Amino acid sequence: MTSSTNTGFRCMEPYSQEGHKSIKRGQNQIAAGASACRYTENLQPMKDTKIMSKQNSRKTGFACHSATLSKGARFVMVVSFAAAMASPLLTLSSCASMNEVTTPDMTRLTNEQIAQIIASPDRSATDRANDLRRKPEQMLAFIGIRPGQVALDLSTGGGYTTELLARAVGPTGRAYGQSQPPRAIDAPPRPTVTPEGNSAPLLPTTQATLTPTPRRTSVQALAERAKNPALSNLYSVVRVFEEPVPSELSGQLDLVTLMFNYHDLGHMGIDRSRMNAAVFAGLKSGGMYVIADHAGRPGTGISEAGTLHRIEESFLQKEVESAGFRLVAHGDFLRNPLDPRDKNTPEPAQPKDEFVLKFVKP
Repeated sequence: MTSSTNTGFRCMEPYSQEGHKSIKRGQNQIAAGASACRYTENLQPMKDTKIMSKQNSRKTGFACHSATLSKGARFVMVVSFAAAMASPLLTLSSCASMNEVTTPDMTRLTNEQIAQIIASPDRSATDRANDLRRKPEQMLAFIGIRPGQVALDLSTGGGYTTELLARAVGPTGRAYGQSQPPRAIDAPPRPTVTPEGNSAPLLPTTQATLTPTPRRTSVQALAERAKNPALSNLYSVVRVFEEPVPSELSGQLDLVTLMFNYHDLGHMGIDRSRMNAAVFAGLKSGGMYVIADHAGRPGTGISEAGTLHRIEESFLQKEVESAGFRLVAHGDFLRNPLDPRDKNTPEPAQPKDEFVLKFVKP
């Protein structure tokens, strides 16, 4: 394992070593001019209010460069190249993802480019207030986000992370926010859950945090964000957690994120093994699965999901690795070793201890 005190990242050494093997594979792909084309009527921009679902995501036609696109259709070309063609961010050199599948414009965003994304004047005041707790600059750098990537944000909620991903991958990429379908009226009641506490009680209260926002579904929240012309690559995916990846995206994803909600899957009764297996199948070889959550105490597993809203880090890691993933880096920029991890909102008032793990599909 190597570490970088400047970035708050800890990387797993075997990942960098094994990455060398993929360079040769990538060179062979380039020499062969390997490419694939996909034409589908189903991937519609949010501004057209088309929502992908299990029911409407099955009809897909295939064509290549000369395909004639009908109104509203999306044409996607996927070209495989070796990561040797990419220029990794220097501060992340110890975490270089040498075996990630990339396209020509998939050079890691620099710190300056990430700062420009965060400083975009058209971001909402609420998102800016959330930045103080979420540290998006470090998060996007840790992920190693690249323009042109295809990303899926599980449990999108209000779309904070999904919007950041859409901005980061740019107009040549796509970002999807997944949310659950509405519960059936006759569905059995879920266990009583304690409302989640304050993860950062010491942060200053701003007008953005005080102003109540109207209660909206995730689909509505993403549709509102997608009204911004800069976010025409933002999409909503309405699917159950156990099958979060539409068939059109299977094996096409570069990145999947799940921010601070993996623990909730415990009290929600979600089959996490099925979900992780579906994520594994949806990612390209070399694709990343990045999970952040609130740290629980040793031995607690996911048992405090509905009370303290925490999960034991080693428990989560073991579950994800059992699906075939390999842990490649820890993000320590949200850690607080002084948090006793025995309360929903830490006492005395302090930030909640949080971890970020990055896994790769070999």
